[in-house]
Amino acid sequence: MTILFMEPLSRGWNRMKLALFRPFDIHKWFVVGFNAFLAGLMDATSGSGGGRAGKSGNFGEFIHFPGTAWAWLMDNPAWAIAILFAIVVGVAIVGVLTWASSRGVFMFLSSIVYDRVEIAKPWREYQKEGNSLFVWRLLFGLFTFVVFGGLFAWFFVQGAALYDSGVSRALPIFFIIGLGLLTLAALLVCGYITLFLQEFVAALMFKHRISAGAAWKHFLDVFKKYPFHFIGFGIITFLLMLVFVLTVIVAGLVTCCIGWLVLIIPYISTVVTLPMWYAYRAFSLEFLAQFGPEYDVFPRLAVPEPAAPAAPAV
Repeated sequence: MTILFMEPLSRGWNRMKLALFRPFDIHKWFVVGFNAFLAGLMDATSGSGGGRAGKSGNFGEFIHFPGTAWAWLMDNPAWAIAILFAIVVGVAIVGVLTWASSRGVFMFLSSIVYDRVEIAKPWREYQKEGNSLFVWRLLFGLFTFVVFGGLFAWFFVQGAALYDSGVSRALPIFFIIGLGLLTLAALLVCGYITLFLQEFVAALMFKHRISAGAAWKHFLDVFKKYPFHFIGFGIITFLLMLVFVLTVIVAGLVTCCIGWLVLIIPYISTVVTLPMWYAYRAFSLEFLAQFGPEYDVFPRLAVPEPAAPAAPAV
């Protein structure tokens, strides 16, 4: 079996052009754009800046920060209650957005696979699959929180112990680098799991109307045979997103930052950039379709059977 990358990308691009520009329908853009916006509610990523090491004394203050913060909270119970309440509210909001986004994933799939301009019908039709995806994403989110929370807790505990023991000042640098590499590895693994869930597992749930667990089993069957092809898909996805970001930067500069002002409006930004989201989602579906009919979510026209020859006239 020959697995290609550029051909599915080209087919996805052509699907986007046919759906969004032939003919151009602004109503369709806003409806499909809403589905895409809902599907991508939890896809936004945020970077984190590294702190400055500065003098060696600053490292000691930094590594003991959790203990200092905990002592401050114990001395200020009102602030502790307010922060706890804010955390609970934040978790509840994230949960609601994840639930809505999980339903939106199937709404956007419906828009692309069947070229539908609908919101309410796919919202109801794929309720079961959306809820299953939500539960899986919620559990995986808790798992990643535990993993990265454990990494950071280990960093502060072990780092404070090394600092207090009076080891060489150069050691914290290597300690931070080692933890950074470990964190990067965990990010790559979690990133690929998220990518496969969003692009392939959800598609199999959509096609076969099955739960997230059953779809994962179905996906892993083919992943075991072609792991490097799926890893390559992740690399291409990263490159495509990099091109998109550079395009947005150039567009903002050319329009004297007016384009950036439009793109900070959540829903409107998705509508404006809908061709990119549509083409990429169609690309991932076309890529998956290469692995066999059971992985092809697009309806294929049946080939008519040849007509039987007419009986000779008597």
